[in-house]
Amino acid sequence: MPALRSLPPRAMAAAFDYLVLGGGSGGLASARRAAELGARVAVVEHQRLGGTCVNVGCVPKKVMWNTAVHFEFIHDHADYGFETPDVKFNWRVIKEKRDAYVSRLNGIYQNNLNKAHIETIHGHAAFTSDPEPTVEVNGKKYTAPHILIATGGRPSITHDSQIPGASLGITSDGFFELEELPRRSVIVGAGYIAVEIAGILSTLGSKTSLLIRYDKVLRTFDSMISANCTQELENAGIEVWKHSLVKSVTKSPLGLLEVTVMSTAPGHKPTVSTIPDVDCLLWATGRDPNTEGLNLDKLGLKLDAKGHIVVDEFQNTSRKGIYAVGDVCGKALLTPVAIAAGRKLAHRLFEGKQDSKLDYSNIPTVVFSHPPIGTVGLTEEEAISAYGRENVKIYTTSFTPMYHAVTQRKTKCVMKLVCAGKEEKVVGLHMQGLGCDEMLQGFAVAIKMGATKASFDETVAIHPTSAEELVTLR
Repeated sequence: MPALRSLPPRAMAAAFDYLVLGGGSGGLASARRAAELGARVAVVEHQRLGGTCVNVGCVPKKVMWNTAVHFEFIHDHADYGFETPDVKFNWRVIKEKRDAYVSRLNGIYQNNLNKAHIETIHGHAAFTSDPEPTVEVNGKKYTAPHILIATGGRPSITHDSQIPGASLGITSDGFFELEELPRRSVIVGAGYIAVEIAGILSTLGSKTSLLIRYDKVLRTFDSMISANCTQELENAGIEVWKHSLVKSVTKSPLGLLEVTVMSTAPGHKPTVSTIPDVDCLLWATGRDPNTEGLNLDKLGLKLDAKGHIVVDEFQNTSRKGIYAVGDVCGKALLTPVAIAAGRKLAHRLFEGKQDSKLDYSNIPTVVFSHPPIGTVGLTEEEAISAYGRENVKIYTTSFTPMYHAVTQRKTKCVMKLVCAGKEEKVVGLHMQGLGCDEMLQGFAVAIKMGATKASFDETVAIHPTSAEELVTLR
């Protein structure tokens, strides 16, 4: 032992070429690409592999959205001539199948790491005060000349000190633990997570209220989408409580919640109401970065006011040899963004591609609302700010998709092209309607390539589809 003690601290740490903190989408993508390029890589993760997306995000959410879409179609069966008496929905069946699917994915991720000869270290990583950046996991030290922080984010927690009884509610993580469909749901928030969960619960038969601070949901989206989505939620039977805040939450002896709400519409006096018999109160009021417990102060890393790690365009932090990708950076919180940024970084570090970085412009994104939303590029407001009102031309359309020609239930499809300059370059595309989720990817390629309105006009329409409307706008 004395000989071991005389060694410098660095020699006591297991050394790799690349140390990745976080086994989510961004971390795994970067680790595997680095290993392909010949690096010795280790991934540190204290939970299941796959991160938010696979375990409590996009993947199980999409399964539940698909379930809800099934139920919508069942409502339309009679209009299409099908008799479907006594259709019953069993939440537990889909929960078990969904959980099994996620579990399979966890195993696939582990197999992929094993095949790539990437070491998996289970536990919490914390930076030490060693002179060279080093992390400690379960009492053992690890170091590398390149360390990636890809620890992701988590739902923001509303504490009882902020709102009495807030802890009686759950977050989006808790949504995936529900064993039964709630009879009465209250969702707090106006972002895409609140919109998606409210839509799923309501469509599957839970009486649902959505509490929002202002008068519309998705306020960072194009104004057309924000207004239309709010309207579609209301049309679907969701109670949208506008200009509303939760004041307190209490629990009855029967275990049900009573949510006290204060609503303050502009020009009116505040009113206080209660929502009784709530068996699911869900807070969807934002997400926080997973930076606590990492001891980032030991590195002197620059963080923003919310605790996100500040990075440059190449994902460099303020400390040489330390990088960050994904939700922990607080920019474009989307799985494919973290994956793309992580891979670009691996090519820069281990293949010598010095200019390898992700272009964060024109990132397409979908909200799995009912009906779904697809959006890429600048909103109308952003385009006017960037190019000037006189240099921006807007093309819009609103129609009822042909699917609804024979159904009593109706949803709208709205579309907008935002064009800039004399050549009318398409700088933004926004739509909500049946099929818009699958429609967007191809149009996003065209916009990324610099398509103009003329490019769209010169493309022959596919009839009869909703997508053809985008190439026939006048």
